[in-house]
Amino acid sequence: MITIISGTNRIDSMSLRVANLYHKMLSEKGADAQVLSLENRPVWERGEAMKEIEDIYLKPVDKFIFIMPEYNASFPGVLKMLMDNCDVKKCWWYKKAALIGVSDGRAGNLRGTEHMTAILNYLKVNVLYNKLLLSKIGEEVSKEGVLLKPATEQSISAQIEEFIRF
Repeated sequence: MITIISGTNRIDSMSLRVANLYHKMLSEKGADAQVLSLENRPVWERGEAMKEIEDIYLKPVDKFIFIMPEYNASFPGVLKMLMDNCDVKKCWWYKKAALIGVSDGRAGNLRGTEHMTAILNYLKVNVLYNKLLLSKIGEEVSKEGVLLKPATEQSISAQIEEFIRF
């Protein structure tokens, strides 16, 4: 099982559109996947809501795909809070992850993916070497969540195939 984490709590985010694209493409390749949106999720406190997230989206899975928007040269704090407020050993240790940076700018959240790589390595998570950086995301994905460029679809497809084998 793969959990795709849309790394922002922003409503109607481009990150969630990209997460849904990944879910669709993974399903087409026969992979079992689910999407965790951080919209309206109280990840800043331990409690029943966080336990539900752990029990459904984090503990029972072996792999994660992080879709991370650029926020202040890194990624949103709500994503870090998710990681900090769960049982680290049971949720993260010895699992695998793929990273996708999303930005309106031209670097595709390069700094955020590198920052997340360091954090995940600290949490004993193995990170796929192929980090996809989606720059000028409004030109890559429509408001309806459709990929606009065949080359981007090919890059995502290649990363997914690598991640399935990883």
